[in-house]
Amino acid sequence: MKLKHFLLGAALFCTANVQFSDFSLQLSTASAGNVITVNAKKLGAPIQSTQWGIFFEDINYAADGGLYGELLKNRSFEFPDHYCGWDISGKVTLMNDGPFDKNPHYVRLAPSGHRDKHTMIENHGFFGIGVVGGEEYRFSVWARVPEGGNAKLWVDLVDNATMTEDQKMGNVGVDVSGSEWKKYTAIIKPTRTFAKAHLRVWGDSKATTDVEHVSLFPVKTYKGHENGMRLDVALALEDLHPGVFRFPGGCIVEGTDLETRYQWKNSVGPVENRPLNENRWHYTFTHRYFPDYFQSYGLGFFEYFQLAEEIGAEPLPVLNVGMACQFQNGVEAHAPCTKEGLQQFIDDCIDLIDFANGDPATNQWAKLRADMGHPAPFNLKFLAIGNEQWEKPYFDRLAIIAPEVRKAHPEIKLIGTSGPNAEDDYFKHGWPAMRELKADLVDEHYYRDIQWYKNWMNRYDDRAFYTKDGPRVFAGEWACHDRGKKWNHAGASIYEAAFMTNIERNADLVHMATYAPLFAHVEGWQWRPDLIWYDNLSTARTASYYVQQLYMLNRGTNVLPTTLSIDGGQPSVNPVEKGQDGVFASSVIDTQKQEIIVKVINTTSAAQPLTIKLTGMKAKQLTAIKTNVELISLNCADYDAENVPGQPEVVSPQTFGATLTADKKEASIEGRIPAKTFQVYKVKL
Repeated sequence: MKLKHFLLGAALFCTANVQFSDFSLQLSTASAGNVITVNAKKLGAPIQSTQWGIFFEDINYAADGGLYGELLKNRSFEFPDHYCGWDISGKVTLMNDGPFDKNPHYVRLAPSGHRDKHTMIENHGFFGIGVVGGEEYRFSVWARVPEGGNAKLWVDLVDNATMTEDQKMGNVGVDVSGSEWKKYTAIIKPTRTFAKAHLRVWGDSKATTDVEHVSLFPVKTYKGHENGMRLDVALALEDLHPGVFRFPGGCIVEGTDLETRYQWKNSVGPVENRPLNENRWHYTFTHRYFPDYFQSYGLGFFEYFQLAEEIGAEPLPVLNVGMACQFQNGVEAHAPCTKEGLQQFIDDCIDLIDFANGDPATNQWAKLRADMGHPAPFNLKFLAIGNEQWEKPYFDRLAIIAPEVRKAHPEIKLIGTSGPNAEDDYFKHGWPAMRELKADLVDEHYYRDIQWYKNWMNRYDDRAFYTKDGPRVFAGEWACHDRGKKWNHAGASIYEAAFMTNIERNADLVHMATYAPLFAHVEGWQWRPDLIWYDNLSTARTASYYVQQLYMLNRGTNVLPTTLSIDGGQPSVNPVEKGQDGVFASSVIDTQKQEIIVKVINTTSAAQPLTIKLTGMKAKQLTAIKTNVELISLNCADYDAENVPGQPEVVSPQTFGATLTADKKEASIEGRIPAKTFQVYKVKL
């Protein structure tokens, strides 16, 4: 079958006579007659199962108000403004001697003393409460009648601005009895879909009732967990098929100060007794300011591990190294750089490994995991210590913590960091320090514009800097944006796809790469671009999401040697200015599926003629090779196109067919690759 105008795919990278691993790749300008040659005989580096993954940072309302299924804000009345997120009427009193020691506050709903004055609390949710008509929602509350006896709470889902006769969209009663605290649940089924609902809890008109931990979840959460994840958001992660899941951050691991750093031990155990934490991001950006942005810890380390397991990704937790955020603090904000001063942080690392992997019969943290519903280990293999820190304050603390962790758990691979940038002095000092400390991987971060990515398309070919022995690379936070255009436009994502060929071709060096940030609420974002956007009812998978997904779904088991030449001649060795637009390619083989996968990216503004040649196969293999080729194409020619809730498929992959021809020497595919397009060819052997 002859390929049509915008069919074709394969990918290449630009660099002159670069030698790396056991294959080479040549540089060329994008030109007529680009020929990509794939040597199917000589297997290159094995590709790690963790090579492509995801990174969760609780920014942009990624946890509460996002992935985490809880629909109510400040459900335990623990925000500094205890009624934040709530409206109150009638006789409502804040109390602080509740049943949960880490969340002691609750409210007392007393009769108003007048038949036409009603006691009520009303929750706004996160930018409203999104509900779907006909679906079930689980309301729960811890409650009691302090003087004994019985009381009834009425619970409404409401549309405050409706022009109908009744604001209620759903209603249920909850009978409360006795003076002891108990958990009560009820199902509410709204009559219609609405993104901005509120929830009201009415006090009994004759009896005083105490209420604590007021909660509302969809019954349909991811995998049906009661304290679960929002279904559509979690399914977007599952559909990526990531190999590794880094959590919980990011800068929240450090905190603005050590007191408000993310502490994993506060995030496990009964959800009702996990203390509130101040989010690192709510004070940070005055131009996008959200002073009510806190962490309930309802999405905690048990849930992170469980989610990683259920989406098939290796868990990669990040823990504090004894330092608050260096961007925001001087040296006085950090823990003393002594073994005694860092003992808490050492214990946190060792205890977390025990929580994830230990035997419940012999370890208290493993027993807690089992008590939470997961007796089997989570099989943790990696642990990052520190996030984006730099220079001597970090190196010295890691030098104290890492040996203690290795002594207790030599089986765990430890990840250090090379600082906040990917080319400055911090970075250049960080790598030698990580080699000296024998880190297994080094975390690199680069949020950069298109020009930076053009200039660094050969980043991991530099084997003078990235030595054969020593730590492997973890590209832990990265994303491309255009100068002045920090939104999720398709134009930047095509350069992400091109850059990933460099990572893939250097799979012996780069063992992990995770795009960041992962999530953003359309009404609560502070940073972009982001991989997945959502409102209260729907999600949108960005062009960058589809780039990541195409790599994750087509990872392969081994790299294949790949070259590019022009007009069928010898591979080009002409020097080309760094950053030039061009055609980029990488190829892999999946030895289990018996499939060759060629990725091709055209970053230019013109369609390019392209030939893909598969060489190195025996005549018998060429005779048996399948002539029908699956071609997946992601066209990003509409530079400013964005996928947003309500318009989630403006840019998305399309699947076509291509024809392969073969003789006794080689197989080939002829066609064109459109402008600004990422294509994947899948050839069955």
